[in-house]
Amino acid sequence: MMSKVKDIKLAKEGKLKIEWAESRMPVLMSIMERFRREKPLKGTRISCCLHVTKETAVLMLTLKAGGARVALCGSNPLSTQDDVAAALSKEGIETYAWRGVNNKDYYWCVDKVLENKPHITMDDGGDLVTRILTKKEELLKDIIAGTEETTTGVIRFRAMEKDGVLKYPIIAVNDAQCKNMFDNYYGTGESALHAIIRATNILIPGKSVVVSGYGHCGQGVATFAKGMGAHTIITDVNPVNALRAYYDGHEVLTMEEAAKVGDVFITVTGCKHVITKRHFGLMKSGAILSNAGHFDVEIDVKGLKEIAKSVRRTKDCIEEITLKNGKKVFLLGEGRLVNLACAEGHPSEVMDNSFALQALSAEHIVGNKDCFETKVYVVPEEIDMAVARLKLKSLGVRIDDLTREQHSYLTGWKEGT
Repeated sequence: MMSKVKDIKLAKEGKLKIEWAESRMPVLMSIMERFRREKPLKGTRISCCLHVTKETAVLMLTLKAGGARVALCGSNPLSTQDDVAAALSKEGIETYAWRGVNNKDYYWCVDKVLENKPHITMDDGGDLVTRILTKKEELLKDIIAGTEETTTGVIRFRAMEKDGVLKYPIIAVNDAQCKNMFDNYYGTGESALHAIIRATNILIPGKSVVVSGYGHCGQGVATFAKGMGAHTIITDVNPVNALRAYYDGHEVLTMEEAAKVGDVFITVTGCKHVITKRHFGLMKSGAILSNAGHFDVEIDVKGLKEIAKSVRRTKDCIEEITLKNGKKVFLLGEGRLVNLACAEGHPSEVMDNSFALQALSAEHIVGNKDCFETKVYVVPEEIDMAVARLKLKSLGVRIDDLTREQHSYLTGWKEGT
């Protein structure tokens, strides 16, 4: 088996991290146990481009337990946990990932996992699928379908479907209720702020925290920041999102207005150049810039450095940028995903839901391989509900079932006033 990781000697440390994640991921562990018995993925080749974290490791081991041959590369240059990558390699998972990978080596890693000739792809952001469609079309003959973990990737695939260039089915795991209502909201909300605090050791209470984008992720970030005592400001181009933010008790401003008053900026839009040259010069000296969206395009980092008088790295993931007007701003994690560049990503408990959805979606693909059209699918409702029920069971929470009368009422139309 081939792999390329930073240091295989880190495997022992990585194994301990994986064991910690396993102890916090009861739903995925129950699926792993069933997969080990039933082997629903036997003979299936799965190529994955995901953040290489301890939680991802539990998913990879679950797929392997189900009989799959798995190959994994990182989906972000700064999100790989090198000890986890080493441990996965030791566990027989073909792994190509190391923290700080450059652009050329990033795509070398993507190409290496595609040598697995996948039946299923698992993507986080869309780079794996895009690589197949633009450089590796010969692989399409073996592919049944793929899954996508993030909002950013789903946006890309829906655009591909609209333009008629999507070549195989994709299940939008991101759009499942057990994903976007928990991972996006609670996971991003907690982990983004945790990463900022971990990197800077600032006090959040009393700070003006600007959150750009009020989708599920932005709602989570803003709620957590407000709960910690921040004065929260929302910027958004969607009028419905902006109205909801207003009624949720946040101040709503344009970015030009917010730039003048913000202490901490967190972009989470999935869009490009949300904070640009015209905003940087308006900011307070000492303003902190961070991004919690998938790609490093939300903050115009290139434009920021073009108007800089000097740039110096003050900590591993902090750059102090002195502007020509004398003000200083601080960029976290090179403008990449702050929760992974400056910390360990989402808590294991919330990734339990998301990766359970991934595992069950892979099983669904194998079991229904002749039933798909070339389009973006939502996760089947029965899978979404199954994950929620398993999570409730693990928490010791019981809920009611519909009576026959109630079911009849909800599915009929004859009974009225």
